[in-house]
Amino acid sequence: MKKVLLILLASMAAVSCKKAGENEFIITADAKGVADGTEVFLVKQDSTGRIVNVDTAKVQGGKFEFEGKVTEPTQHYIKMQEKGKTEQQSKYANQGFTLILEQGDINVQVDKDTLQKSKVTGTLSNDSFAEYLELPVLKKVKAYEQANQKKYTAAMQKNDTATMGEIIRKYKPLSEAVKKESLKFIEKNPKSYYSLLFLSQNLREKDADLNKLQKDFDNLDPSLKKTYIGKKVKEMIPQIKQFQEANAKSGPAVGTAAPEFSAPTPDGKTLSLKQAMGKVTLVDFWASWCGPCRKESPNVVALYNEFHAKGLNIISVSLDQDAAKWKEAIAADKLAWAHVSNLKQWKEPIAMQYNVKSIPATFLLDSRGIIVAKDLQGEALKEKVASLLK
Repeated sequence: MKKVLLILLASMAAVSCKKAGENEFIITADAKGVADGTEVFLVKQDSTGRIVNVDTAKVQGGKFEFEGKVTEPTQHYIKMQEKGKTEQQSKYANQGFTLILEQGDINVQVDKDTLQKSKVTGTLSNDSFAEYLELPVLKKVKAYEQANQKKYTAAMQKNDTATMGEIIRKYKPLSEAVKKESLKFIEKNPKSYYSLLFLSQNLREKDADLNKLQKDFDNLDPSLKKTYIGKKVKEMIPQIKQFQEANAKSGPAVGTAAPEFSAPTPDGKTLSLKQAMGKVTLVDFWASWCGPCRKESPNVVALYNEFHAKGLNIISVSLDQDAAKWKEAIAADKLAWAHVSNLKQWKEPIAMQYNVKSIPATFLLDSRGIIVAKDLQGEALKEKVASLLK
């Protein structure tokens, strides 16, 4: 009997002391307060953008565990679902947290009320990011977002561009501070997988300093450069350089940030692109004297009426020279959205900035201000807007 007991104790000790070997990972989670039987999903985003399930576990005794093989670091997510409930019925619906799946023992401290507050440590990448999340500016940003999220949504529904603009204006310095911290993180953590993710993020900024980011990439640990994302980032730098050079010659391209602008409205106020932004934004170049523009107006009106409540905003830039004719055309065609113009016809600064050589001309932007399509009209424009607002 003693012999059996000793064998059992030895096997239990072996389990509790289990450590990840070469090319292995073990995720050990303390989920105190989470009901037994709660399903836990380890998921990732595949190359097509779909969320796919990698593994499933269940909470037992306030704990859960995942283990497996890993060939290179990758970003994964943990989601949870209460036993006997659908995903949307579960109190964890639309919640989750990120971790880097890499070789080693990964420890998770689950926040039973707000999964996003869960803490991931134990390996180099996860430890470095946990430290980053404790920076004061990150906490300020989170507090600002939580305090203004409902206010911004309400303003967007009312098309209250003044309130939206004010929220964005106050958020901008916080956003810039976070950006600086992410660049410091890359320099400080050349072996962290999060440095690759931050590099990829900063490369997409319209004012990206490609020379500095190239230097940051060169300083990364060689093992990171060999990963799937590492190879993608290496490809991105010369591609973005080409985009920047092309933009300087031929205007902004699809996949790049729309240039910011501001100009007078029909009532003499000043409106910026940033203030006029929605979930999806159409920048529309036209003029009262442009026959094809006026012919397309009913389609744009119908598009706006159908999708504005769902998040579509339009800002029209007129190449008019006569203010009276510009205002008459807006009223006659019932163009009930934002309008701006410097009344300089083909010398309109915004048109020159966007390299508009003929009208009508359109640029469709996503919620981040990235150009996703150019010069779409009619059904093609409607289908694209509908897909972006799904």
